[in-house]
Amino acid sequence: MVHDISRFIAFILIKILFRLKVKGIENIPKKGAFILASNHVSYLDPPVVGVSCPRRLSYMARDTLFLQPLFAWWLRKVGVFPVKRNSADISAFKESLRRLAQGGGLLIFPEGTRQKNGVLGSAEPGVGFLVAKTNLPVIPVFVKGTEKILPKDAKRLNLSNITVCFGEQIPLERRMPYQDIALLIMNSIRHLSCTGLN
Repeated sequence: MVHDISRFIAFILIKILFRLKVKGIENIPKKGAFILASNHVSYLDPPVVGVSCPRRLSYMARDTLFLQPLFAWWLRKVGVFPVKRNSADISAFKESLRRLAQGGGLLIFPEGTRQKNGVLGSAEPGVGFLVAKTNLPVIPVFVKGTEKILPKDAKRLNLSNITVCFGEQIPLERRMPYQDIALLIMNSIRHLSCTGLN
């Protein structure tokens, strides 16, 4: 109930205020577990991708966001779970596997943190490990516009249109080195940023 109400309100606000446009929605698997791998430039990225995706998602967020009890309660209700930054958080990894085993979607940000000026960064090494262990469809996502509305270090919101583009499933080979997987994911997001928004 909390999730559905929150998603509905977020969708209405984002659609009206930022004229949300979604492309490639047909690339989202109709059933079964999957992973969305998105660029990350703003605090708005998780809710924007969440309302753009037709299926329910789980999200990782830094553990410091869970310090306030009421906010932590709401985060858990909408599918968010904590991860410790700058460390190999085994509990977050296990929670990711548990949620994927239930057949849902998991949104990850391979860069690990927000990037400035909308520029793509490099993937964290743990991303390749997670993807390799799940052997699930990985869909690249590129979000455009949130870097103008609420960029890193911004003090207020700015108005801008938002476009979310879901790409085709990334072709991953079995037993690929973890770093190669992470690089391929970022290259797929980069390619989507150049071609998917046209």
